[in-house]
Amino acid sequence: MPGYPLPLHLTASSFQAVKGVIFDMDGLLLDSETLAMDALAEAGTDLGYDVPLAFCRGMIGMPADTCRQMVHDTYGTDFPLERFFALQEEHLRRYVDSDRLVLKKGVTPLLDLLDRLSLPRAIATSSSRYRTDHHLELVGLLTRFDAIVTRDDVTRGKPNPEPYLTAAEKIGIAPEACLALEDSHNGARAAHAAGIPVIVVPDLLAPTEDVREKALAIVDDLDYVRHWLEQAHA
Repeated sequence: MPGYPLPLHLTASSFQAVKGVIFDMDGLLLDSETLAMDALAEAGTDLGYDVPLAFCRGMIGMPADTCRQMVHDTYGTDFPLERFFALQEEHLRRYVDSDRLVLKKGVTPLLDLLDRLSLPRAIATSSSRYRTDHHLELVGLLTRFDAIVTRDDVTRGKPNPEPYLTAAEKIGIAPEACLALEDSHNGARAAHAAGIPVIVVPDLLAPTEDVREKALAIVDDLDYVRHWLEQAHA
């Protein structure tokens, strides 16, 4: 379709085989990663620490335990870790409740297409159940998914494949018949490890070489995915 050319290694049949779609949430469905980074930096300032954006970006897509270890390794064991993340949560909630949380480009049209095609869809996110449900409800997406898998629902987070395997199981679709949509490095690695073809829509992080090798395609926004699925089912 004009304006949305398929990569040379893909054909319409690549998307005809898709029986279910699994979405990441932060940075893919919701323009929330920037808010989370701002909240981390503000929490650091509250406590008298400089928490640079580059450091915050290193936590994107990481399990909570890994993020905590990163902070300890950088700022030492005396750093008030629990207070830091509690303040981040307070600031993020304030940002979100003041209407700063918005959808990423192409989200609603893609979900509308999945409705028309009767394709089941799930979310596999590293966020908590509370944050996930709260944010999805605020933007009107909470009821638009057949299953939602959060970090509270698995024992091992991304880049482990467990979140994606759990999501595929919940919608009753074999992993290889699903399509994963991700923005983060660890999310793409998790989907690939689960045996799920993954399209990466970069947000704050440019894809690394290994992510490029693992991805079915790298695209600017979800409109590409919608056009390709629509073309495949025309």
